[in-house]
Amino acid sequence: MTAMPATSEPLTGERPAHRDPNVLRWLGAYVASATGDNVYYVALSWAAVQSGSPSQAGLVMAVSAAPRALLMLGGGVIADRFGPRRVLIVSNGVRCAAVVAVALLLAVSSPGLWLLGLLALVFGVVDAVLMPALGALPARITARGQLARVHGMRGMASRLANVVGAPLGGLGVALGGAAAAFGTAALLFAVALPLLTAVRMRRRPQELPAGQELPARPAVRELRDGLDHIRRNPVLARLVLVIALSDLGFVGPMNVGLTLLADERGWGASGMGWVLAGFGAGAGAMSLLLTVRGRVPRAGLVLSAAIAAGAVAVGALAYVPTVTGAAGVALAVGLLAGLSGALCGALVQTESDPAFVGRVTSMASLFSLGLAPLTFPVTGAAVALWGTGPVFVVSAGVCVLGGILGLCSRPLRRAELPG
Repeated sequence: MTAMPATSEPLTGERPAHRDPNVLRWLGAYVASATGDNVYYVALSWAAVQSGSPSQAGLVMAVSAAPRALLMLGGGVIADRFGPRRVLIVSNGVRCAAVVAVALLLAVSSPGLWLLGLLALVFGVVDAVLMPALGALPARITARGQLARVHGMRGMASRLANVVGAPLGGLGVALGGAAAAFGTAALLFAVALPLLTAVRMRRRPQELPAGQELPARPAVRELRDGLDHIRRNPVLARLVLVIALSDLGFVGPMNVGLTLLADERGWGASGMGWVLAGFGAGAGAMSLLLTVRGRVPRAGLVLSAAIAAGAVAVGALAYVPTVTGAAGVALAVGLLAGLSGALCGALVQTESDPAFVGRVTSMASLFSLGLAPLTFPVTGAAVALWGTGPVFVVSAGVCVLGGILGLCSRPLRRAELPG
């Protein structure tokens, strides 16, 4: 590994993350990139619908999931070998260039679905590298005691990107078609680049001074070392399994299942929007609370209890008869999911050796960002066969297992964040 003298000097003190210019530069880059993601998805879905049938459009939207799932663990190795900041800069640059190229082609011709499928494939490959780096970077830019606060800030930034990005993408489509929307996404990816370049990283203990290199090791060996690191750490081993179960039980109902539930109850798109708004408000409020508070005592116990309680709320969502009631339950789901998600991220980075943060993050992200989206067709087919109620309950049961596993695990239950 080559040390990066411009960005690897140690940071001293423990300045609160929300007052740290270095963290704020990272946060600005994250907001720009995440907003660009939302604009990109609006543009891609619109262009795919305009270029083909609904089933073909759905296939284009799903193309990125397979490489993301297959390559995510390798992305963690890359993040640890080259550093998360460098990986994020290159990844955003590639995404910016790819989206600009597609925008230009759409502006002058009608290339068809193959171009959109190729773009989705590129994004899937890049995301497999970008997401582990994105998860690993906070541990390299702030003190360990600030990680819960940083994850709260990231949660707020994610909600802001969701609120701003979709309407911005829709506005771009309305004004100039998919080409304009893709161009807007490219501009946002470009905005993130100078901010990421200005972020300073802490030097890891094993990094050498500038100009010296650690000997390269085979990627498969590095991946195996990362998995061994998880296995040997009793907190990480349980935490990764808890994250896997909770994500596999949560993602399907709160994405495909919620759409089908709104259709079944006759709530329409506006009703589904209110339910999603309730969830977003809860998650955003919890992120704000964590940003202000900065630390949660008995983090392992709290996250396990929050996962279990949130799973019960997810199961109950299918049996609430009114939009107002469903929005209220979704608010509770958002509060609990925001709390457990931030604590999971902070504990992953706290418990991981600095040399393995990218690989541990990739393993923790594999289920939520790689494998869980592949369950969407299964959720839809199950709802068609048995209805929303049983599917929500079974999914909530999988999620509850994650919370129970955490509560029954003494190492995880007693895990703490730095004070």
